[in-house]
Amino acid sequence: MILVAPVLPAKPSRREPPPLAPIEKKLRRRLASGREAIDDRIDLHGMTQAQAHHALIGFIHRAVAQDARIVLVITGKGGPASETSGLERGVLRRAAPLWLREPSLRALVVSVEEAARPHGGGGAFYVRLRRNRQG
Repeated sequence: MILVAPVLPAKPSRREPPPLAPIEKKLRRRLASGREAIDDRIDLHGMTQAQAHHALIGFIHRAVAQDARIVLVITGKGGPASETSGLERGVLRRAAPLWLREPSLRALVVSVEEAARPHGGGGAFYVRLRRNRQG
């Protein structure tokens, strides 16, 4: 006779934050036209990936602590890649949205979208942050 132990349900882990939401159309229009203020901004130009990643994490944590709602992350579009350099174009532009979805930041970030042309277009992102619940 074979005895089978009952399968216990897995302990629920910490609640996962909801998936990223798009920035509402009205808010996006107000941002693009300058009628809605951007609370803070960071420019990652000229940084290595490691420097930019570290700077972005610190910036987002500080912005949430200061009750910022919308911030601008400027990555640049990527300069012209030299044929002999072997460097990729736009590494920070591709990496920043991925970093903002990492567990260390995901609980703080509501949405990430390419900025409107007046704020840098393809070389920048609007980031909407969660409200600081500890305030």
